[in-house]
Amino acid sequence: MAEVVSGKLVYTAGQVAVDPSGNLVGKDDFRKQVRQVFENLKSAVEAAGGTFNNIIKLNYYCVDTVESSEIAAVREIRDGFVNTETPPASTFVVVQRLVRPEWLIEVEAIAVVDD
Repeated sequence: MAEVVSGKLVYTAGQVAVDPSGNLVGKDDFRKQVRQVFENLKSAVEAAGGTFNNIIKLNYYCVDTVESSEIAAVREIRDGFVNTETPPASTFVVVQRLVRPEWLIEVEAIAVVDD
């Protein structure tokens, strides 16, 4: 659960594994894609004046071709970015595919930053 009592809500668009030039990072490599997604989320929330600690909700969309044994990598990588004492609320959804077939995961975030 996340409760907002002050601040400005910031919604990020879904982040995928592309670098700042728009090139795919980690073709067929789930761990590399997850890491890039989190780097992109970090950049997005920083552009809004916050840090990863301001993120209160994460929504994950993972394609069904990713082996279930690989899913643990999401938490492992996420834990390198979030405060593990109070991680953001989250929802993890498995989907048939994303807009581009080379994307294995997409993550959107909601953050609360100071006004």
